[in-house]
Amino acid sequence: MKTVTRVARAGTLILPLFLSGCFILSTSRKLPVPREPLVVHTVAPDQLVAQLNQRWAALDSMNATVDIQASVLKSKEGVAKDYTTFRGIILMRKPEMLRVFGRVPVIGTRMFDMVSDGKNFTLYIPSKNKAVKGANSLKKKSINRVENMRPGFFFDAMVVRGLEPNDEYYVTADTSTEEDTAKKHLFSVPEYILSIVRRKPGSQQLAPVRVVTFHRDDLLPYQQDLYDGEGNLETQVFYAQYGDFDGHKYPSRVTIKRPLEEYQIVLTVEKVVENMTLTDDQFQVKVPDGTEIQKLE
Repeated sequence: MKTVTRVARAGTLILPLFLSGCFILSTSRKLPVPREPLVVHTVAPDQLVAQLNQRWAALDSMNATVDIQASVLKSKEGVAKDYTTFRGIILMRKPEMLRVFGRVPVIGTRMFDMVSDGKNFTLYIPSKNKAVKGANSLKKKSINRVENMRPGFFFDAMVVRGLEPNDEYYVTADTSTEEDTAKKHLFSVPEYILSIVRRKPGSQQLAPVRVVTFHRDDLLPYQQDLYDGEGNLETQVFYAQYGDFDGHKYPSRVTIKRPLEEYQIVLTVEKVVENMTLTDDQFQVKVPDGTEIQKLE
């Protein structure tokens, strides 16, 4: 609104000059001209959604090998703590089966092992002889931000879901400008922005669910914003450097930001295999007898 107000005020000053025919002295200066992409696709909103739905429907499972680098951000203190990068494996199977386990750098032993069936999860940490169990849904937030973490965001971040039957949407077109700092060039990036909303029962109010940004040179998603039930931005995901993995396009770098808990996870994707057979036992973690069990309410 402030920007609009400034523009409006500027207009009230400039307009009389043109109408009166009186002009003050002016100078010209060159502005950097962003380079346009070679190809810009144009599709109707329903075609964009149909493409997203088809991609989601064609995916049954995924096995990804990644390098994981986590950071904890303390924005009020202006401090960020970066943790050592480690190798991880992510298994996914629809509708919501998930397993993520990480290996200790260099020696390769198991750092943690987490499984979820979409309703409940188990996180096993061998070095601490400890396991954490709880429900995926968070009914009451804890003062300890780590205890508010749930594995569902990993599933939603790795793949952009199709629309649900009760989802409503609209598509807008925009253009952003990006800078290649190495080559000192500006690039124009035409985009389609797909906003997915749901109508609150018995109300005219629409609640935000997701916003997916597609680049129009390849019509692939490059950003996904996910909102919680209260309309807060819960997860931001950035997809970069798409490559060919086993005949499928997938980003080589996935950045996951959780602004409410103030942490970030960067995944460097080494390998992706889609639609391989994943059995139920591959989504189970064995917790040894004598392990300390912490249950999250």
